[in-house]
Amino acid sequence: MPPQLGLAAVAFVSAQNHPILVRALLTPTDDLLKFHYLAHTSLDVIDERIAAAPKNPESYLGFLYAMEEVAVYGYITPLKVKIILALTLTDAVVRDADVIAMFKAFHLAYYRSVANPFLKLHTPLDTPSEHSTLLLAGSAQWKGFRRRVDEVARAVGALPVSTS
Repeated sequence: MPPQLGLAAVAFVSAQNHPILVRALLTPTDDLLKFHYLAHTSLDVIDERIAAAPKNPESYLGFLYAMEEVAVYGYITPLKVKIILALTLTDAVVRDADVIAMFKAFHLAYYRSVANPFLKLHTPLDTPSEHSTLLLAGSAQWKGFRRRVDEVARAVGALPVSTS
């Protein structure tokens, strides 16, 4: 049986480098600022990787860096949405195939949510009040997207299985 990967957080960042959703999974929500910081610092590394191979951009960007107790991995969709995973550092070997499977599951969750015509992921910045309510992870528009992200996190063992 392969070792369980400790998924600490997942972040979805738009093509314009605006956070779509940052979700802390193993830690209390007090550490959410730390994961926002990890997501933003990952964007520099992602931009370097894309600039190094502009003709053949690969979706899976691999291990980006390690900071404190997490290892950060990156993935970019064909529409330039970046998905960033923070895995807890352990002595276990992390196989790229396992990380790629998680990225593909999160990419599919994002794709299914974007296919919903009633979910507004990107809004003009000239409407700050509407924009700020849409970015709240608990708002009504985000329930389906967050539920899909949580289902993927449960599948990889980062969240406990709900009994409801």
